[in-house]
Amino acid sequence: MKKCFFNGMLILPDKLLCGYAMIVQDGIIQKICPELEVRSAGRANPENRGIPDMEYIDLRGRYVLPGFIDIHSDYIEGIIQPRPSSMMDFESSIYEAERHLISHGITTIYHSLSLVKEKYDFERLSVRNRENVDRLVKILKVFDHQAHLIHNRFHARYELDNPELFEYLEGLLKEGYVQELSFMDHTPGQGQYRDLEIYTDSLKQWKGIKSDEEFERFIEESRNKPMVTHEMLLKLAGLAAEMGIPLASHDDDSTGKLDFIEKEYKVNISEFPITMEVAKKAHDDGLWVVAGAPNVMLGGSHAGNLNAEEAIRAGHVDILCSDYYPPAMLQAVFRLWKNGAVKLFDAVKMVSLNPAKAVKIDEEYGSLEEGKRADILVVNVIEGHPSVERCYVDGEMVLQFQYDRRKGVAC
Repeated sequence: MKKCFFNGMLILPDKLLCGYAMIVQDGIIQKICPELEVRSAGRANPENRGIPDMEYIDLRGRYVLPGFIDIHSDYIEGIIQPRPSSMMDFESSIYEAERHLISHGITTIYHSLSLVKEKYDFERLSVRNRENVDRLVKILKVFDHQAHLIHNRFHARYELDNPELFEYLEGLLKEGYVQELSFMDHTPGQGQYRDLEIYTDSLKQWKGIKSDEEFERFIEESRNKPMVTHEMLLKLAGLAAEMGIPLASHDDDSTGKLDFIEKEYKVNISEFPITMEVAKKAHDDGLWVVAGAPNVMLGGSHAGNLNAEEAIRAGHVDILCSDYYPPAMLQAVFRLWKNGAVKLFDAVKMVSLNPAKAVKIDEEYGSLEEGKRADILVVNVIEGHPSVERCYVDGEMVLQFQYDRRKGVAC
């Protein structure tokens, strides 16, 4: 049966539409047209009961957005392993994650699983060891072919201090398990952790390092650990390009580094550039620049790096991801608009069409346009706070919340 969505504010890539209807059939947006056309067709029905075989969905003046596409999120790791000694069932964890993610408007998720080697407190991060990553990757491969709520994908985050997993990752790429690849280097003193004082505080929280001697020993070992070679990275980058897999760099902290990775590895995404200068260069060079939505909500980087809202106002950031906090995407969109940083439809593109383009799925996903998949969010604003009221994936409703109508307003 066809669905007719009407009486809503449709947020298209370049404008907002009121008084328009959206017709969905077989999971695809078939038509966006003035509501008058639908009413006229309904009046042509002898019994004046609307168009036959059409379900009419009154959106009650709500905002109507495309489903969000989150290309960098490690949220699933905390669901699987909420405590160091607690490893939950993997499939159950994915279902739990789906329910949470969709409540915040995320209809396509690139689970960012880390291929990282840890020396300290590894038990806490055991979800990241090869055995567990392999289990999760294999489940994700088939998950969309069974009961599911949203579209699940795999973003392989390859830490450069882990040459032992090079052949394993190479195999995953060749076998079609990976939908996005990024190269990461969290060696202290550069990238995200240029400020060693902030890094020290983080290390004490995350790895249980307490004494100065233990910290100094860790720093020394980190700086002298075996690393992946340039030739190995070239091979992975070439394989990704051959298979059409988007490639991202991570925590770019200088224009020189950016020049090198662009030239050598042909990256098309720059995740979390550290400074405004690097973000501007990445954007000017045609890379998709990603910032964290939590950065927008917090008013700045928790690590003292790039301020996302300032970079967005300057036009240097294209995409927002949830990173570690899924609620931030919707909240950041409306915050940026209310603060006057960008127009509402441009803010929406940062969590929908732009990430879809970056990971090369924009022919099907990322916007309310005819011919696209009908991943649709109905958003209400409750006392100044945006909230997903209904969500449709492939044209089918998978979520509905009911708030007090007297307190919910669209504008």
